[in-house]
Amino acid sequence: MSRVEAALTELVAAIIDSPEYREYSKQKDQMQQNPELKAKLDAYRKEKYQLQSSASSDELFDKTEELAGKSEELRKNPLVGLFLDAELDFCRLIQQVNNVIVEAVEFE
Repeated sequence: MSRVEAALTELVAAIIDSPEYREYSKQKDQMQQNPELKAKLDAYRKEKYQLQSSASSDELFDKTEELAGKSEELRKNPLVGLFLDAELDFCRLIQQVNNVIVEAVEFE
């Protein structure tokens, strides 16, 4: 095993042991126990992704307002709020790891 592979294995273990990942995993399990709620959240996320990647500027404002209302409605359920907050914290951790690596190797 190369030095990079060994360090990567250690990094993955540290991420899995992090509070951010443990909370995300816990909330993901909770969400999966509620298939109907998860389906609603997945539909919202798909719609949000599609908006971000393909909406024209003419419809962007209206669609953004519509999605904000859907997000607000979904977040009324505490499970959704806890899951999304945990997911965001975990994503920020992964972004931080990525940013440190990219910056350290001066990758453009």
